[in-house]
Amino acid sequence: MKITKYFTLAIAASTVLASCGGGETAKDETAEVASENTNNKSWYTEQYTETDDAGFKWKTERFADIKVLRYQINGWDKLSPKQKELVYYITQAGYAGKEIIWDQNYRHNLTIKRALENIIINFSGDKTTDDWTKLMVYTKRLWFANGIHHHYSMDKFNPDFTREYFATLMADTKTELSEEVLEVIFNPEIDNKKVSLDASKDLLLSSASNFYGPDVTEKEVTEYYALLADKNDPEPISLGLNSKLVRGENGLEEQVWKSGGMYGAAIDEVISWLEKAVTVAENEAQGNALKLLIEYYKTGDLTTWDKYNVAWASATEGDIDYINSFIEVYNDPLGFRGSYETVVQINDFEASERMAVVANNAQWFEDNSTIMDEHKKKEVVGVTYKVVEVAGEAGDASPSTPIGVNLPNANWIRAKHGSKSVSLGSIIHAYSQGKGSGMLKEFCFTEKEMKMEEEFGALGDKMHTALHEVIGHASGQINPGVGTPKETLKNYSSTLEEARADLVGLYYLMDNKLVEMGLVPSLEVGKTAYDGYIRNGMMTQLSRLEPGAVIEEAHMRNRQLVAAWAMEQGAADNVIEKVVKEGKTYFVVNDYDKLRVIFGDLLKLIQKIKSEGDYEAGKNLVENYGVQVDQAIHAEVLERVEALNVAPYGGFINPVLTPVTNDAGEITDVTVSYPEDFTTQMLDYAKRYAFLPANN
Repeated sequence: MKITKYFTLAIAASTVLASCGGGETAKDETAEVASENTNNKSWYTEQYTETDDAGFKWKTERFADIKVLRYQINGWDKLSPKQKELVYYITQAGYAGKEIIWDQNYRHNLTIKRALENIIINFSGDKTTDDWTKLMVYTKRLWFANGIHHHYSMDKFNPDFTREYFATLMADTKTELSEEVLEVIFNPEIDNKKVSLDASKDLLLSSASNFYGPDVTEKEVTEYYALLADKNDPEPISLGLNSKLVRGENGLEEQVWKSGGMYGAAIDEVISWLEKAVTVAENEAQGNALKLLIEYYKTGDLTTWDKYNVAWASATEGDIDYINSFIEVYNDPLGFRGSYETVVQINDFEASERMAVVANNAQWFEDNSTIMDEHKKKEVVGVTYKVVEVAGEAGDASPSTPIGVNLPNANWIRAKHGSKSVSLGSIIHAYSQGKGSGMLKEFCFTEKEMKMEEEFGALGDKMHTALHEVIGHASGQINPGVGTPKETLKNYSSTLEEARADLVGLYYLMDNKLVEMGLVPSLEVGKTAYDGYIRNGMMTQLSRLEPGAVIEEAHMRNRQLVAAWAMEQGAADNVIEKVVKEGKTYFVVNDYDKLRVIFGDLLKLIQKIKSEGDYEAGKNLVENYGVQVDQAIHAEVLERVEALNVAPYGGFINPVLTPVTNDAGEITDVTVSYPEDFTTQMLDYAKRYAFLPANN
């Protein structure tokens, strides 16, 4: 797919960025940002009390660099009892597998998670000390990231409490951890990066994610799949998507994630809920897709996975939809293995009808793209776009969530059978309720620029998301016999794909076609989006990095690549100007029309790289423009945002769905409630959905 990850203040500042993984399109998570060590305390914490006019609390608490929000399920009462029952079953299916992502992220995560939860539940000592606060913040950060590594930077969390204090907690609660695991927690040098994209190192040996045996090398995996892949197969399966690759007695072997296989105990629970969902499916097509998903979970057969995706992409009727399984490959440095994630969706008919014009004109966008004619699809098929209300999320989609999704990820399925794109409207709205203007005031060069952001920024973000997801990821085609991007472009494929989809959105945001369609009132929307994208790509996203760091995260690489390449290409005409005023640096767009041409040229180049599988050209583009950081600018950004004291990332507490049953035990209704405490929800999940052993 490609999921677009937005975080809390992305919406606030209205800075556009595209990213999706499908994880993930469109906007930058840095609308407001504080350094990791806010107030010199990575264990900074506070509670929020304010509510809106209707009495709903959107923001609940802040800890470290995280803001915890809530979202509502609008239109719930308009669903029939059977539809509510379907949503409940699919949501429970997602929660049943939620611990899988913990183990995928790192081999010791579940052991550490359960130790911390045991301490929190059973500790009988003083819970008012700074040390206890530090322990709680450390635990909350793990809950938020589904493990001991930051969900975005990929760096390992280092506790602010001492090993000696932790030993007293373990003794008090009879918690046991091996010396190896204690060293992992307290030694910052051990497994300190979940995903490393540093091409100068072995990508697997330098990454802590748990998709491969700890001694399996990048070279071995590349050679293993080179023998299995058929570059001439027009319908290649997604090799390695649902397995862990380990060293066995006879060489490398795959431990498949399926019933009776790895993660089988949790997968069996997922299957049981999906089987219930089949009984209340809205229509035959939806039911058949669910049955294929069940078969896939039972067998682990990747051919069945493709059949399921074809059926799922074709099942476009009904009010309820979902994402469920091993999907996005960002957490695998080699781009093979999918992280577990689920999102349950309810159609927003009014908003979907307004935005359907984008999908209905997909062929026009493809025909009028700047990419080479031989790289264009002659017939864009099966593209749908909906705005949805979210009912529940789990795995890699929670607590940090996408805001836009485009699936399936397989290029041949999208070309032949189409794809689904959704915008998570309720999530976007909830983010907007926690907005602030700190970063805008600090980094906009003129009052006019800031007013444009305030007036057009939100709409520009929505349109960039739609164009990125619906048109961007569905556009272009790979030349016959080239092979899939994960085979040809390898560790650069995700960055280049996100840049490509971003550029599609950016190019068309300044096209009068959007005005003619009634989607935007004027090209001022596109100009605002351009301002925000350059501002973020050149400066504000650097606030996430530690001093002296280079950029390793794929979406950050994408944004800097696009902005830096555009600035270089437009240097002669001063298209983008670097301005220093009163000791502060700004990047100002002087010519939006010429910048649009530059974006189109880069889109053409990246599509050519993807279509032809040109690894060296892709590597050079990413390494030369997307990786290295201007350290002087970085230091300035960190200094300017430090005083803002706002959280750069946001995520959500899920609503709680509670079934109402009659005397026969049949579900007659499902009610919705909105819990306010993140810790309570995480401990409840730990109690109800712990289906896996600590060591898998």
